[in-house]
Amino acid sequence: MKKGYLGPALVNIGFGNVVTASKVVAIVTPGSAPMKRLREEARKHGKLVDATEGRRTRSIIVTDSDHIILSALQVETITQRFFEGKTGTDEEEE
Repeated sequence: MKKGYLGPALVNIGFGNVVTASKVVAIVTPGSAPMKRLREEARKHGKLVDATEGRRTRSIIVTDSDHIILSALQVETITQRFFEGKTGTDEEEE
Protein backbone atom coordinates (compact mmCIF):
# COMPACT_ATOMS: atom_id res chain seq x y z
CA MET A 1 0.00 0.00 0.00
CA LYS A 2 1.06 3.55 -0.68
CA LYS A 3 1.91 5.82 2.20
CA GLY A 4 -1.09 7.97 3.12
CA TYR A 5 -3.66 5.61 1.59
CA LEU A 6 -6.88 5.85 3.59
CA GLY A 7 -9.02 3.35 1.70
CA PRO A 8 -11.86 3.90 -0.75
CA ALA A 9 -13.28 7.41 -1.11
CA LEU A 10 -16.62 7.56 0.67
CA VAL A 11 -19.15 10.32 -0.04
CA ASN A 12 -21.91 11.33 2.37
CA ILE A 13 -25.34 10.96 0.74
CA GLY A 14 -27.26 12.16 3.79
CA PHE A 15 -28.06 11.18 7.37
CA GLY A 16 -24.78 9.39 8.00
CA ASN A 17 -25.11 7.20 4.91
CA VAL A 18 -22.12 6.97 2.59
CA VAL A 19 -21.41 5.46 -0.80
CA THR A 20 -18.10 4.43 -2.35
CA ALA A 21 -17.35 7.07 -4.98
CA SER A 22 -15.74 4.63 -7.40
CA LYS A 23 -18.91 2.51 -7.58
CA VAL A 24 -21.27 5.33 -8.61
CA VAL A 25 -22.29 5.38 -12.27
CA ALA A 26 -24.89 8.18 -12.19
CA ILE A 27 -26.80 10.54 -9.91
CA VAL A 28 -30.20 11.48 -11.35
CA THR A 29 -33.40 13.29 -10.38
CA PRO A 30 -36.33 11.02 -9.50
CA GLY A 31 -39.20 12.82 -11.24
CA SER A 32 -39.30 11.28 -14.71
CA ALA A 33 -41.21 8.14 -15.66
CA PRO A 34 -38.04 6.20 -16.63
CA MET A 35 -36.54 6.87 -13.19
CA LYS A 36 -39.75 5.71 -11.51
CA ARG A 37 -39.58 2.49 -13.57
CA LEU A 38 -35.91 2.08 -12.65
CA ARG A 39 -36.82 2.38 -8.95
CA GLU A 40 -39.65 -0.18 -9.24
CA GLU A 41 -37.47 -2.66 -11.15
CA ALA A 42 -34.77 -2.37 -8.47
CA ARG A 43 -37.38 -2.94 -5.77
CA LYS A 44 -38.62 -6.11 -7.55
CA HIS A 45 -35.10 -7.49 -7.84
CA GLY A 46 -34.08 -6.61 -4.26
CA LYS A 47 -31.51 -4.03 -5.38
CA LEU A 48 -33.13 -0.89 -3.93
CA VAL A 49 -31.47 0.87 -0.98
CA ASP A 50 -33.58 3.59 0.65
CA ALA A 51 -31.29 6.06 2.43
CA THR A 52 -33.91 8.83 2.74
CA GLU A 53 -34.74 8.22 6.43
CA GLY A 54 -38.43 8.61 5.55
CA ARG A 55 -38.00 11.91 3.76
CA ARG A 56 -38.82 12.80 0.16
CA THR A 57 -36.53 11.26 -2.48
CA ARG A 58 -34.59 14.04 -4.20
CA SER A 59 -31.95 11.99 -6.00
CA ILE A 60 -31.36 8.48 -7.26
CA ILE A 61 -27.84 7.03 -7.27
CA VAL A 62 -27.07 4.24 -9.74
CA THR A 63 -24.11 1.96 -8.96
CA ASP A 64 -22.01 -0.30 -11.15
CA SER A 65 -23.60 -3.36 -9.51
CA ASP A 66 -27.08 -2.19 -10.65
CA HIS A 67 -28.08 -1.20 -7.13
CA ILE A 68 -30.30 1.87 -6.87
CA ILE A 69 -29.83 4.14 -3.84
CA LEU A 70 -32.44 6.74 -2.90
CA SER A 71 -31.25 9.90 -1.16
CA ALA A 72 -33.04 12.88 0.38
CA LEU A 73 -30.27 15.24 -0.79
CA GLN A 74 -30.43 17.19 -4.04
CA VAL A 75 -28.40 15.93 -7.03
CA GLU A 76 -26.36 19.16 -6.96
CA THR A 77 -25.46 18.70 -3.29
CA ILE A 78 -24.22 15.14 -3.78
CA THR A 79 -22.32 16.09 -6.94
CA GLN A 80 -20.64 18.93 -5.07
CA ARG A 81 -19.58 16.50 -2.33
CA PHE A 82 -18.00 14.22 -4.93
CA PHE A 83 -15.91 17.09 -6.29
CA GLU A 84 -15.00 18.44 -2.85
CA GLY A 85 -14.09 15.01 -1.54
CA LYS A 86 -16.32 15.29 1.51
CA THR A 87 -16.52 12.17 3.62
CA GLY A 88 -19.22 10.61 5.77
CA THR A 89 -18.49 12.85 8.76
CA ASP A 90 -20.57 15.89 7.75
CA GLU A 91 -23.68 16.59 9.80
CA GLU A 92 -25.17 19.13 7.39
CA GLU A 93 -28.46 17.78 6.01
CA GLU A 94 -31.23 19.35 3.93
